[in-house]
Amino acid sequence: MKILPRYYIRYKGLNSFFMGLTVGSVFTIYAVLDPSVFSLGGIFLAVGMLAVAKFYEKILNMRTFFKISLLVELVMLVLIVGFLSLPYGFATALFVYIGYQFTFMFGSYLVRAETIFLNRKQILSWLDMAKQAGYLAGMLVSWLFYKVLERGLGITDHAKQVYELHWLLLVTELGIIYLLLRSFEKVKKRAA
Repeated sequence: MKILPRYYIRYKGLNSFFMGLTVGSVFTIYAVLDPSVFSLGGIFLAVGMLAVAKFYEKILNMRTFFKISLLVELVMLVLIVGFLSLPYGFATALFVYIGYQFTFMFGSYLVRAETIFLNRKQILSWLDMAKQAGYLAGMLVSWLFYKVLERGLGITDHAKQVYELHWLLLVTELGIIYLLLRSFEKVKKRAA
């Protein structure tokens, strides 16, 4: 497999846009959770990141990088669909929190792998600019989205606003998965 930088940069830009969209929503979603949940979740996250790092020698290859990237995005899709489908409460908040912690467990690995596989300075520069631009755009769009809901549609309940935002997150996540799939290409082996 090989990475197609043009699509990968778009994928990471849209992925960062998604993260910018979600910044404010997690405070509302997690409001029902006890603070001790975050401590316990942090412990599991650190242990999970240690376990992933222990296997870098085996998993720092292009095929595994693609599979873990796709796994993370599919988990995010399940979280969004779950949030839209389940009644909001403690169980839903815990479900979302655990899902996010699971995806964060692979964060360092994914950054290391993309640096190794996209090891050209210009591409890494474009990648980081796309990430920052996407994140800023996501925060701006989420702010505008909340203001339209509040002032334009009269939706002032924060839980309802976050629920409505998840429809935008669903469309965005489907775009992210599409771009991720376009970002990797199978390399045909040449006959000797």
